Amino acid sequence: MAVQSNQLMKIAVTAAEDKKAMDVIALDLKDISLVADYFIICSGNSDTQVQAIATEVRKQADLAGVRIRGMEGMDSARWVLIDLGDVVVHIFHREEREYYNIERLWSDAKVVEFA
Repeated sequence: MAVQSNQLMKIAVTAAEDKKAMDVIALDLKDISLVADYFIICSGNSDTQVQAIATEVRKQADLAGVRIRGMEGMDSARWVLIDLGDVVVHIFHREEREYYNIERLWSDAKVVEFA
């Protein structure tokens, strides 16, 4: 059974939060982009934490039966991008997140609220 994009987004957010990711946000891109249904953006305080967050997201996606389409940036751990198809996860080192500020680039997207 295929995982729906909203379920996959929640799996990735939970995985990031389990590794104490900071400022986790999910942007709903369904009505504004063909790139993905959701972008998840979060940050870590160290290279080690960024790598731990990325590893946990990948692990939980694997457990859900989701194929990882691509993963880049693990070596430098400054900006790790994980392509899960309909969900793209951006894990930044704190300084890079402030510098790139991709939330501003996607300011038309709705922020997903979690209960």
